[in-house]
Amino acid sequence: MFVLILGAKWLYKSIQKRKKIKQREKLFKRMLHQQICSSQGNVEKAKIFSLKELKKATDHFNVNRIIGQGGQGTVYKGMLVDGRIVAVKKSKIVDEAKLEQFINEVVILSQINHRNVVKLFGSCLETEVPMLVYEFISNGTLSRYLHDQDEEFPLLWAKRLQIAIEISGALSYLHSAAPIPIFHRDIKSTNILLDEKYRAKVSDFGISRSVAIGQTHLTTNVHGTFGYLDPEYFRSSQFTEKSDVYSFGVVLVELLTGREPIYSEKSEELISLATSFIQMMENNKIFEIIDPRIIEQLSIKEEIMVVANLAKRCLNINGKKRPTMRQVTMELEAIWFSNEDACVEENREENELALHDISAASASTCLSFAANRALSIDIESLASESTL
Repeated sequence: MFVLILGAKWLYKSIQKRKKIKQREKLFKRMLHQQICSSQGNVEKAKIFSLKELKKATDHFNVNRIIGQGGQGTVYKGMLVDGRIVAVKKSKIVDEAKLEQFINEVVILSQINHRNVVKLFGSCLETEVPMLVYEFISNGTLSRYLHDQDEEFPLLWAKRLQIAIEISGALSYLHSAAPIPIFHRDIKSTNILLDEKYRAKVSDFGISRSVAIGQTHLTTNVHGTFGYLDPEYFRSSQFTEKSDVYSFGVVLVELLTGREPIYSEKSEELISLATSFIQMMENNKIFEIIDPRIIEQLSIKEEIMVVANLAKRCLNINGKKRPTMRQVTMELEAIWFSNEDACVEENREENELALHDISAASASTCLSFAANRALSIDIESLASESTL
């Protein structure tokens, strides 16, 4: 009799558990549907994965498959039945805010199609907190390569400039070319992933927000990461596209200096990288803070100075005086193509015949960007220029 009672209780609990899972799944789907219907752009339908599929993909969430872990949850590497390698984000926290971030990220990423934004494949709604399934990005975070001095693959200047262009291009797309304008709201080097060719992928859209076309700001509780937060947003609680520009400016300074956004020196006092960088610029001491791994070549110091001046403008206390992400991208690309044009000129001197191998399209592109040459600005005047 006792065994029968235990069996009946177990069966009852199992049935109730299945009912809760089904109810929760229906609730998640309904909330997702409402969010998607209320969005103003075209939203691609993300795949709904079963828990069984993701268990198989991750070898039952084997600890050996863990590729990232923090207070928010765990990320596992997995392989789907079709052979795709994925990253499965499994959250630890069960609360309404986390559920809201999950739904928000699904809706936001379902509206985005950009080569420098991490791709969302779908989600699983059977667990207490839904799981997200992304494309797998093999080389980890930008932060890892900038702040780990023992890294086997040092990011040289050309690669850093390329990464800056890719991040700014993705943000420019979010602000002005996506179906609905999107503010990322948490741009930082740990949210920039690098793929197998060290191309940048912007990730983590949990607190991102889409805005109506023509809407200039969002009034919200202050969210973000210390060291990257726009001071204007912190004071007013009004987030604008220029707040993303400020955060990008901090990442640009990280690329220039190799330092963390909040760091300490001998005094062990915490120092703001943005504040320290601006002071160095104003005191003509910028090369004292530039990452020594990238200033060995004398030929790139002019480029570094131009990028440093751009970063300074992104960090302007007055948001209205910061450039847009589109302007930032154009200026960074001008530096890149100006350098390519200089290389072509050097090759001309070495071998006139080499020029015949350059396609008309490439030549046209180089010339169009060369017309906007950012490198013609005098270094001394840049270094001494006051904050805009």
